Amino acid sequence: MIHENVEQARKQGGGCPSQESREDKQKQQEQMIKDSLSRIKNKLVVLSGKGGVGKSSVSVNLAVCLANKGFKTGLMDVDLHGPSIGHMLGMNELLDMSESHKLLPKKVTDNLTAVSIQGLMQDRDQAVIWRGPAKTGMIQQFVGSVDWGDLDFLIIDAPPGTGDEPISVAQTINDAKGVIVTTPQEVALADIRKSISFCRTVKMEIMGIVENMSSFICPHCNEPVDLFKTGGGKTTAEKMGINFLGDIPFDTEVVRSGDAGEPLMLNKSDSRFAEAFNRIVDNLTSRL
Repeated sequence: MIHENVEQARKQGGGCPSQESREDKQKQQEQMIKDSLSRIKNKLVVLSGKGGVGKSSVSVNLAVCLANKGFKTGLMDVDLHGPSIGHMLGMNELLDMSESHKLLPKKVTDNLTAVSIQGLMQDRDQAVIWRGPAKTGMIQQFVGSVDWGDLDFLIIDAPPGTGDEPISVAQTINDAKGVIVTTPQEVALADIRKSISFCRTVKMEIMGIVENMSSFICPHCNEPVDLFKTGGGKTTAEKMGINFLGDIPFDTEVVRSGDAGEPLMLNKSDSRFAEAFNRIVDNLTSRL
């Protein structure tokens, strides 16, 4: 039957049916991605040049802060090998499907929904051993095959570095804008300069730099302690001609809240930590 179909296609001047099928599926997926993105006003990719700078906690609390201010917000975790968004948001169940056979993101609050590969895995400890094409396909599915609905913001948490995932995001969402996270010490600042170079290479507009784990307020003397120095993010932003969105103080409650699946911004709206995120969001929205 396959040979007959191929021969018939040749006689009709067409190509291989399997090739046409792949092309049809590709066009369908591209249309689904286009339709989904058309309903999302602002797409922000949270990037870092190295791991350990608190990028995922920034992504989660940034999304919660936007939602708290009344913006319809989606959070997409494209860190496929080391996803942590699901745990930070208490995603303990598999994602459901809609009647139109699209994935339904987890509802966190009335204004916040989220998707992570953790929501697709029965065994949360199973390693994801994928190469580039598989990861690109998954990210495209997270955009086009998820029922995001109408959003004011889509926050995309990318893994550290400049590899497959951020490249795939830049290619799939060509109007995405970058938010770069760093800590104040020089070893981290050297790596975010690579993130800046990456954004400029792929023509991704940079919204600004966020300095995480800045000064720590001692609970005994109430004086600031610079655990990793301070001010490096702002200095780098000025040197590189980039907007500085703000610094976030070191808060020990971030670890507890992340482990409990309850982002700090959900329950601690009167802290210095919350004030910092409110300033960052105000800087972002004023620019947008």
